[in-house]
Amino acid sequence: MKKTKILFGIAILAVAGFFVIAADHIDAPAVTGTTSDITDVYAFQNPAGNSIVLVANVQGLLSPADTPNTSFDETVMIEFNIDTDGDAIEDLVIQAAPRDGKMYFFGPAAPAGTGTSSTFLTGVTPNSVDITSGSSAIVATNNGMSFFAGPRDDPFFFDFDQYVAVLGGAPGFNNPGVDKFAGTNVMSVVVEVPKSMLGSGTSINTWVETKKKQ
Repeated sequence: MKKTKILFGIAILAVAGFFVIAADHIDAPAVTGTTSDITDVYAFQNPAGNSIVLVANVQGLLSPADTPNTSFDETVMIEFNIDTDGDAIEDLVIQAAPRDGKMYFFGPAAPAGTGTSSTFLTGVTPNSVDITSGSSAIVATNNGMSFFAGPRDDPFFFDFDQYVAVLGGAPGFNNPGVDKFAGTNVMSVVVEVPKSMLGSGTSINTWVETKKKQ
């Protein structure tokens, strides 16, 4: 059984065509409140063990009442980077880009170049899924892959207010703490990929970048 490892890649760098912008739950004022703001990244095997599920959550602290009026920024690409040989350089990418109520997925395929500069994959036919606007998830499948994009309840647990208090000199965390993110939503992009599409190695590293077109 293959082992999945997660590496978190966050950068603020000028690149050709896109600007890499990322954060973690409202800690970067430049991207807070936008779908450039990465909250969490997850990667895990499905129960059958024959595929990997990749999840990028963005734009945290959304009120469920406001979420139906929230959409992905059409100038932002969400890119899953996949390292298949352990050198911390992406060998494959999956690119997600919204347009007219759909999320389009390109890949997995080798990128034109590695590093922070990205262009859309060429020579590949994108898959797409209607962006979910309510609680009932819309999932598309094709060629063994599955796709989802839309609001979900934020699974992240953190006593953020007490964390700020500790930074200000409070003696420590409470037990139990108070989940600042309970009852809030994130915008999720999910893709399930057969392991056969991710090379023949024994593990992968994966990280996510958001890139805004300039």
